[in-house]
Amino acid sequence: MKRRRLLGTAAASAGVALLPGRVTAAGDGLAARVRPYLDRALAAGAPSTVFGVVRGHRRYVAGASRNGPAPDGRTVFQLGSIGKTLTATALARAVHAGTVRLDTPLSLPPGFAVPRGETRRITLRDLATHSSGLPSLPANLLDGADPYNPYAHYTLEDLATGLPRTPLSHEPGSAYTYSNLGFGLLGQALAFDGVDAMLRRGVTGPLGLSDTTTALRPDMASRKAVGHMDGEAVPDWRDRVLSGAGTSMYSTADDVLRYLNAQLHPERSPLRDAIELTQRHHFTDPATGLRLGLGWHFGVLADGRTVTWHNGGTYGFSTCAAFDRASGTAVMMMVNTYSGGSHAFDALVFALLGELAGS
Repeated sequence: MKRRRLLGTAAASAGVALLPGRVTAAGDGLAARVRPYLDRALAAGAPSTVFGVVRGHRRYVAGASRNGPAPDGRTVFQLGSIGKTLTATALARAVHAGTVRLDTPLSLPPGFAVPRGETRRITLRDLATHSSGLPSLPANLLDGADPYNPYAHYTLEDLATGLPRTPLSHEPGSAYTYSNLGFGLLGQALAFDGVDAMLRRGVTGPLGLSDTTTALRPDMASRKAVGHMDGEAVPDWRDRVLSGAGTSMYSTADDVLRYLNAQLHPERSPLRDAIELTQRHHFTDPATGLRLGLGWHFGVLADGRTVTWHNGGTYGFSTCAAFDRASGTAVMMMVNTYSGGSHAFDALVFALLGELAGS
């Protein structure tokens, strides 16, 4: 892939023949349902994959690999943009604490010129629903970027320089434009220069997500899958400024299932009010009808069921998580390869969720 084309995708995130693969599993009863999806993920180009399911009171994790040990519930992958829902949860916690409102205008410290519309300012709700009008990336992010690690060089000083050069594509609150920049600024608005600590303290810590973090501990590094693009190993993404977008977040299948279980049963969670707020309908794109909560997207399965979901991707990993509260079912997937815009791996998650929720 050419350098400029690769950098331009930094906003990431039918039946096939079964392939042999080594599998590990925990739990029982769901193996026969999940196994074909593991094989399809390998057939679609994943070096390895792990799927997880919450169904009623049961959790199930299974992994498969083309070569070598199969991943399991403790294998570490980069999470990508599913991390945006963690930032949205932090926003919801702040709303319930009374420190901000959803209609609070975006504010950053002096020196950071926040773009604004002709009729009104960008609000925190706009950022959390991708309706701010901000583009996916700040205007200067790709200047001098490593094509395989495009956020690593970017500093707060660069952000201050880039914001005045970053025009809005539409008036805030009027249309959907997916924006890593928007969620990165949401994180900075909630905890300037302390986003990662804020997420640990306010979201991942209370939910018991011990392996969901931007700081790769030594014990996590020994469990981490190697990311790939076009069959070649690539570095993990690093991001010190826009990490509220999930760009440099790590996690495991066990942690994501714990998180999804909290989404299915907020009443059992210490973050009940915040989770419920993120899952409410907050914006509809007038052009497409796409509905959004805070961070979460809403879709419809083939049988008409409403599904709440988010996917994620870096240049070495692809992830997807979706759930249906009505049936008490959730499905997640991680693969250690870049998927580009194909969404082939996402389709497997929606298909499995539809199969399990409808039976």
